[in-house]
Amino acid sequence: MSRKELEEQIIRNYQRDEQMMILVFAQWCVNHDLDPAELYVRAYPQQTVGLPLQQAIELTVPKEESGDIPNETLLGVLSLFGNEELASVVTEEIDKRKRKPKP
Repeated sequence: MSRKELEEQIIRNYQRDEQMMILVFAQWCVNHDLDPAELYVRAYPQQTVGLPLQQAIELTVPKEESGDIPNETLLGVLSLFGNEELASVVTEEIDKRKRKPKP
C-alpha cells in the first residue's frame, strides 16, 4: 500500500468513525426526548446543522426500539473527537435530568 493509499484509508476510517459518533449523539438525544439539532446549535451557535447530523437524525430509531446509550459513553465519544462544546451542552442536559423530580 502506498503512502497516499494509506492516508486515504486513514481519512475514510476517521470519517466513518466520526459519522458513528454523530449517530450515537443523535440517538442519545432521541432516547432522552431532546432535539439533536437544537443541542448542536446551542454548542456551536455560529454553525448550521450540517449534512452528517441531518443524515444521522434520519437514521435514529424511536427510543423504544433503541438500546441504552450510557451518558459516560456519549461524553467519552464526544471528547475523543474534540467536541468539548457539545459535551458541555450534553452535560447540562444530564444535570437537568438529575435535578428533575421523578414522578
